[in-house]
Amino acid sequence: MARLDESRPFIAVNIAVLTVSDTRTAANDTSGDTLAARVVAAGHTVAARAIEKDDAGLIEAILRRWIDDPAIDVVITTGGTGITGRDVTPEAFDRVLEKRIEGFGELFRMLSYQKIGTSTMQSRAIGGVARGTYLFALPGSTGAVKDAWDDILVWQLDNRHRPCNLVELMPRLQEHLTAAE
Repeated sequence: MARLDESRPFIAVNIAVLTVSDTRTAANDTSGDTLAARVVAAGHTVAARAIEKDDAGLIEAILRRWIDDPAIDVVITTGGTGITGRDVTPEAFDRVLEKRIEGFGELFRMLSYQKIGTSTMQSRAIGGVARGTYLFALPGSTGAVKDAWDDILVWQLDNRHRPCNLVELMPRLQEHLTAAE
């Protein structure tokens, strides 16, 4: 299904990893560790990493800081995408996103359904773009992180992926800003 055009040079992207949790620390952040290891194994750079509490304002603040950082191309969060009262990552994303990538959440849930069945309906995984930075919110389980990275993001964040990928669109993500000038 996924096809890489090996005649194209690989372009590494800078990815920030945010774990959203009231209970995780650097010592027990297994989903963040799993994601960071996969990012590096794919040839990309972990440009920043943090753990933040399930608080929409705090999550929004770090998202805005990373969106404003020209050294960060992609932000991937893990955690806070469920439906309980403390799960507020999608709400924080709504405060910063300019465009949603609807297909990301749809594809994630389709793939997840094959593994966990109807329980996938509880996931509010989303993707989008803000001021030229891609943002993806993944569930907090290590399995969900593996599924999202291995089955979707590793391919879409590889400029050699055919027929198209997100990396080749990066130079055009802010066209609406230059068109308005």
